This record gives sequence, C-alpha cells and structure tokens, in this order.
Amino acid sequence: MSLERGQFSSKLGFILAAAGSAVGLGNLVAFPVMASKNGGAAFLIVYLFFVLFLCYPVMMAEIAMGRRTQRNPVGAFAELSGGSRFWHSVGKLAIITPFMIAVFYTVITVWLVVYIERLLVGDLSVLAEESTFGEVVAEPDLFVYLFLLLGLVFFILLGGVKGGIEKLARVLMPALAIMLIILTLFVLTLDNASAGIAYYLVPDFSKINLSVINGALSQAFFSLSLGMGILITYGSYFSREDNIPSSTRMVAIADTSIAFFAGLLILPAIFAFDPNTNTDELSTSSVGLIFSFLPKIFLSMQVAVGYVGATIVATLFFILVFFAALTSLVSIVEIPIAYLIDEWCVSRRRAIAIQATALTIFTIPATMSLGISDFFTNFTSYGGLTRSFFDVVSNVFYETILPFVGFTVCIFCAYRWKMSGLSSELVIGDDEFEGSLLQKYLNFALGTVIPLVLFVVFVSTVNQIYFA
Repeated sequence: MSLERGQFSSKLGFILAAAGSAVGLGNLVAFPVMASKNGGAAFLIVYLFFVLFLCYPVMMAEIAMGRRTQRNPVGAFAELSGGSRFWHSVGKLAIITPFMIAVFYTVITVWLVVYIERLLVGDLSVLAEESTFGEVVAEPDLFVYLFLLLGLVFFILLGGVKGGIEKLARVLMPALAIMLIILTLFVLTLDNASAGIAYYLVPDFSKINLSVINGALSQAFFSLSLGMGILITYGSYFSREDNIPSSTRMVAIADTSIAFFAGLLILPAIFAFDPNTNTDELSTSSVGLIFSFLPKIFLSMQVAVGYVGATIVATLFFILVFFAALTSLVSIVEIPIAYLIDEWCVSRRRAIAIQATALTIFTIPATMSLGISDFFTNFTSYGGLTRSFFDVVSNVFYETILPFVGFTVCIFCAYRWKMSGLSSELVIGDDEFEGSLLQKYLNFALGTVIPLVLFVVFVSTVNQIYFA
C-alpha cells in the first residue's frame, strides 16, 4: 500500500506541491481587490497577522496528522482518535468537502480554457463585451472543454505523487512565478500605474472594521488550502526526515508572495488605463473580475502596445491563472483518491476511475447551472436570493464548511490527539522545536484562540449567506 500511495521525492517537491494546491484564483484576483477595497496595506497587515498566528499553526497540525498516520483525512482522524466513530465521520467531511469543491473549481477552470482558446484566435475585443461571459457559460460546447480538462487532470494523477502531482508542481509553479513577475514589471512601467500602487500599498486604517477582519481571515484560511484535507493528505506523503515547521513556513511564504505580487499586477493595470476607477465598484468575486472586468482592462492596453500586444498580455495572464487553477484542482481531486486507496484498498488506477466517474456526474449539472438548464440555474433559494446548483456547491462547501473543518482540526489536536502527540510529531526533523516559542504558542493557541476565531467565522458566514 505504501508503494501505491507514494511519497514526495524531496522537501522541495513537497513545498512546490503544497504551494501549488494553495495558489489559486483567490490569490491572483480576490486578494488584491479585497486589499484595495479595505485599506490597502492595512488589510495586508491584518492578513499577514492571521497567516502567521492562526493559519500557520493549523497548517502544521494538518501536515503532522498526515505524516504521523501516513493516511488520508478519514484514516488520520480514525487512527489518532483510537477508532472513534465520531472523529471518523469528521474525517469523511474532509473528504466530501474537497470533492465538492473540485466540482465548482472544475467549471471555473473550463471557462478559463475557453477564454484562452478565444484569445489565441484574436477575440480579445469580443471577450471585453458585456454579454460575452453570459454567453460563454451558457454554451453547450462547454462540455467538450470539460471532458478535455478532466482527461488532463486524471492523466496527471495517474502519474502518482512523484510522477504526477510533484512533476506538475515542479514545472508549473516556477513558470507561474516567472510569468507573474514579467507581467508585473510590464504593468509597472505603464503611465498612471502609480495610482494603483498607491491604492494597494498606502495603508488606510480607517477602513478596518469587523467585516474586513473577518474577510481577511477567511481569505487567508481559504488561500492556504486549510480545512480541505489537502495538507493532511500531502503530509502523509511527506518524509519523516524532513522539517514540518520550516516546510510549512515556506509554503505560507510562497502563497502569500504570489498574492502580494498579484496585487502589484492587477491594481496598477486597472488604474493605468482608468485613473478614475472607483475601487468600491470592483467585485471581490474572482469569477466576476476575471471574466467580466479584466478583459476590458487588457483591451484598453492597445492604446499603449497595440491590439496584438494587448492580446498577448491577456493570453499570458489567463494562462497564468489557468496554471494556478490546474495545480489547485489536481491537489483537490487527489484527496478522495487517497481515501479510496487507503480505506477501500483499491489500486490507484481504479481509484482514479471511480473518482473520474463521480466528478463527471456532479460537474455536468454544475456546468449547466448558468443558463444551459433552467432547472439547475434556478435550483433553490436561500438568503433572499435564487441560487443555482453551482452556487449551492460553492456556498455550502467552499464558503461554509472549510472554517468548520479547520475548527475541528484544532479541537481534535488539542483535546483528542493531545498537544503532546502533536509536539512529538513536529519535533521529528526539527530538534529545535522542543521548548521553542513556537511550541509554547502552539500549546496555548491551538486549543483556545484559534478554534474560537474559526468558529466565529463559521457562524458569521452561515448568518451572512443563508440568513442575509
């Protein structure tokens, strides 16, 4: 079974793979807009505080659970709890959640593929039109792209941990970073880009309130792939000779750096071509900004670099976002596969076949949820709004359950596995952890402050989404 599950070839392989799972649409789009709307550098300071003092400890806990047990979230919770049925059920929640997140993430990635294809044939002006996104998401042709994407994802996963996940991360993560830096440097040379930099980096603490604080924590938590079972599963592929605290720190730094540089790309680009932009009108929705707003910004670049130049920049950006989405999608889909291998004792190939079938069945109605099918487009209603099937999947599993799973991880490590068990795992590969300030902080916060904050975020999210 250990050969079936595989292992990362090195510490760097783990860091790149974990960073690949963390870096996604939220880093590249939602983060810079949230920062611009909520105090610029003031929001960034709050965000970094949460990454350091709340998310970093939870990341270490999840990775330690996986490495100690060498199992998926269900197996990890079950083994460390002594076979408790309750904690076994909690582990299942950490399997169902990434599966359902993969459903809506697949649909968004399909849209990215369509936009890239349109850009390659020179249709930037068409993509910049108001009606285009609504037409794209309602096209039956989406299913062709959907099946091609699913084929690519599962082909990568057939390569296993080293030959699939790690190999993909080793290629795409450096490529993503290089493309992001090149695009950022280009945008910063444009006239009026300084206005976007000012909106992004000049702190305005007057905009910081409880809603902004809640948003910063949610963004940090979601951005680092917490509560999805990804880090527990990746921890099970992590060598027992390597250092969990330092590796986790590198993943957090890489993820936060990508988000920061994305801000230096998007905000200056917006203000360079529309100095009168009102940031309050910018949507924090990754979907709305990527597909409806940014094509207009890229089209406006033709004034400076011509239509072909603007199309090249737009193409590079959408490929950049596609890389981020693909690495995240592969990571998310791996979680149920690891569960099938560990708990059902099936081969990796069969586990992938089962997962591919299940994901296809759920992704089809999600793809039909924005105009193709009236039934799935107007699936239900809550919070005073009509919701599509796509909305329900996103709201329930991405927005709501993630902080709750993070809360259960904290409670489990602090009171069921015990902090002594967690510390004994973290000290392996890091002799300096024993007696350090980090250990003392972890012993204090993981069972008190951190779960309390996550529970408040969970309740706040439920109240906001379902009860308006």
